[in-house]
Amino acid sequence: MKKGWFNFIIDEKKSIEERLFIITLVVSAVSFSVIIISNLIAGTTGADIAVISALILLMGLTALWAIRKKHIKAGGAIASTLVVFCLLPYTYFTSGAVFGGAPCWFIFAGLFVSLIMSGKSRVFFLVADLIVAGACYVVAYTKPELVRTTRTLTAYICSYTALAFICIAIGVILSIEILIYKKESERNEKQRKEIAALNDAQNRFFSSMSHEIRTPINTIIGLNEMILREDVSDEVAEDAANIRAASKMLLHLINDILDMGKLESGNMQLSCVPYRIGDMLSELVNMIWIRAKDKGLEFNVNVSPDVPAQVIGDDVRVKQILINILNNAVKYTREGSVSLSIQCGKMKDDKLSIIYTISDTGMGIKKENLPYLFDAFKRVDEDKNRHIEGTGLGLSIVRQLVDLMGGEVTVNSIYTQGTTFVIEIPQVVSGSETVGDLNLEKKHKIMREAYYSRFEAPDASVLVVDDNASNLMVCKKLLRDTKVSIDTASSGEDALRLTTEKFYHVIFMDHMMPGMDGIECHRRILTQKGGKCSGSKIISFTANADAESRALYEREGFDGFLIKPVDGKSLEKELARNLPRELVHYSVDDDNDVLEESMAWINTEQNKRLIAITTESTADLPIELLEQYDIAEIPHLVSTGEGVFRDSIDLDTKGLIAYMSKNNDRIETHAPDVAASEAFFAEQLSRANSIIHITLSKDIENSGFASAQEAAASFNNVTVIESGHLSSGQGLQVLEACRLAQQGKTVSEITGAVKKGKELVQTSFIVDNLDYLSRAGQVSPRIARLTKTLSLRPTLVMKKGRMTVGRVFFGSRQKAWKKYIKHALAVKSHIDTHMLFITYTSLNREELEYIKEEVEKIIHFENVYFQKAAPSVSVNSGPNTFGLLYSFRSDE
Repeated sequence: MKKGWFNFIIDEKKSIEERLFIITLVVSAVSFSVIIISNLIAGTTGADIAVISALILLMGLTALWAIRKKHIKAGGAIASTLVVFCLLPYTYFTSGAVFGGAPCWFIFAGLFVSLIMSGKSRVFFLVADLIVAGACYVVAYTKPELVRTTRTLTAYICSYTALAFICIAIGVILSIEILIYKKESERNEKQRKEIAALNDAQNRFFSSMSHEIRTPINTIIGLNEMILREDVSDEVAEDAANIRAASKMLLHLINDILDMGKLESGNMQLSCVPYRIGDMLSELVNMIWIRAKDKGLEFNVNVSPDVPAQVIGDDVRVKQILINILNNAVKYTREGSVSLSIQCGKMKDDKLSIIYTISDTGMGIKKENLPYLFDAFKRVDEDKNRHIEGTGLGLSIVRQLVDLMGGEVTVNSIYTQGTTFVIEIPQVVSGSETVGDLNLEKKHKIMREAYYSRFEAPDASVLVVDDNASNLMVCKKLLRDTKVSIDTASSGEDALRLTTEKFYHVIFMDHMMPGMDGIECHRRILTQKGGKCSGSKIISFTANADAESRALYEREGFDGFLIKPVDGKSLEKELARNLPRELVHYSVDDDNDVLEESMAWINTEQNKRLIAITTESTADLPIELLEQYDIAEIPHLVSTGEGVFRDSIDLDTKGLIAYMSKNNDRIETHAPDVAASEAFFAEQLSRANSIIHITLSKDIENSGFASAQEAAASFNNVTVIESGHLSSGQGLQVLEACRLAQQGKTVSEITGAVKKGKELVQTSFIVDNLDYLSRAGQVSPRIARLTKTLSLRPTLVMKKGRMTVGRVFFGSRQKAWKKYIKHALAVKSHIDTHMLFITYTSLNREELEYIKEEVEKIIHFENVYFQKAAPSVSVNSGPNTFGLLYSFRSDE
């Protein structure tokens, strides 16, 4: 019976929380029962004992309910409430207060609460226990008549009884809890070993499958290459090229399946070696171009000339990332084009970010699907894309591989309009050489690449060891034109026999063979008694393509590493590298052994910028600055009785003011809506990897901030900042962002600096009257008439993102202007004198020169720009308006 109760308490089917709750309540209930004994000893009345018994019984029933209903937290809270607020205070006053065992029970209550509660609830009840105990002490001291006194001997007995049982209870609870945690730890360790065994079995299975699948593909690709070497028709050559591309795509899918298991188990390792970016791109571009050609798509490739020619990294994984995204782009694009551009990013920690941008004109991705884009086995918009082949693994692998390399991948998409992926991968630069100009014109047909053997070595002897007869045949055929002497062995045992009879300069050794595997054969050749090949170069020629296998072969002392399937060029290159130099007769000079393409690359687009700064037409920037910094503006809309016009495009300020002077219609301005903003961002992302868009203050009516921010949610690389200003005040922040971008600052650095500099920009205007603000509904007509009647010339100033009426000046126009200029430039010692905008509406040249002269009397600015305010700004200010807009110097 006892064993059954104990097993019930530590039953592993229950959660740890449930088991701890049960043991704590069971032991505590037994311990609290001692209170009844203590009260009997102290001579407590039957009524008091009945109350205490009822409370303990209620606590037990609460525990039973919590266990059966699986409401452990609620049960713990009820039990803690009964103990802290009811049982212990009642016991304190009925068992002699400090002269009985009550103080010990308050200590035990703290342990009780700590064990069955957690988080904020635990803190609450611990604090409550201290407060209740303190309150009991104070009440007992100030009103001793409430305490039932006991004899001294009885008090000592009660106190010791409580102390003894509490010590026993704590020991029992902790012992059982340690046992529970120990069993849980053993169970977790057992599960960990089982999971590790399953992962090992899975990896062995995947490795075996990879080997078995790669072997026949090696035969297909090898024999297919032999076809391409022959003088066959263009049709046969094109078919063979398609077979080669399809075979390599199959290999790519196999790698995805293998890598998914490794990534999920945390066993993926990178193999970082020096590689040439041009070589890496060659095969990739060839493969994707054929697929794009089959669908009638243009495939554009643009490589920035300053990209390093050679870097150190895992080129296999980089290529895998790019193939996955490019393959997706081709699959989901019905018409139009797919583009790949490569450029340099920032240097950080001795690594240069290589930025790969892949864009397509396909169906795009819905905004609600973007968060799930990189989930494994998830295909977004499944109903629409059900006829498009795919495993759902590609993008998940992309994200995990990029993270493993310490890079970043972002996606921008507008549904039905296309998608752009930007992948940044940090790589160590090897050497100072750059790729230079790889911008060749596209040829719209596959070019036949004339095969020639890169070297001949008729005096060289080579042994190929492989248990697959097809692989032996392919290897011999691929090396046939090098005129080397080739022997073959179908097992390790055969290889050992041959190496005792003849010396081989190079041995290509398969790994996974029945009987003696390649590693064991390699060891025996090196230590073979009477063997003639202890000094031979032995190259691992295997279908095991993972980094772990490569590391294994390096540890075992192999002289090279070739992955099946292999092409003739790679096989010849590895052989030539390992043959003695005097045996090799090159047919072409090494310096001319350059990258050869079976198709030419296209360069129909300019190099993308890392960061582009964009804004709205309300920024009031001169054309020369817009062109200098290549700033794109999205126009606001101006609505009149004649129609809706694009700000500064369909309508100029002069025409609007003339229209308003003749018509009393209310003129309204509107910010670009979400759709227009999305289209604008999509267009700008075709020329930059990231966009920082600076808008009108969000607190100004018809601000474009909200719609721009909503549109930016469709893109990963668009950051929207509200300037807190309008007109050229907004423009000053745009120019500061451009300056920081030119310095190579990151998006976050620029964003932080612009937001911080918002308070330094000063935006104010002086207007002739408030008529136009009244027509726009910004001020009441009564106030507008009053200022006009009294010849008051108010100023409009930006305060906390809102345009408000500031100081009012009296007198003629020029006198008011002079006072305004003096007031606006009053704190000249803090003004940044680099740039001043005099933004105006309907002023002539003489008036502008007068304003400039008055400014010069107070402070000299290095650059002064006269900028006509945009119609969307002028509609609220009216004619004969100007403002002085500048920045204060930063303390930094």
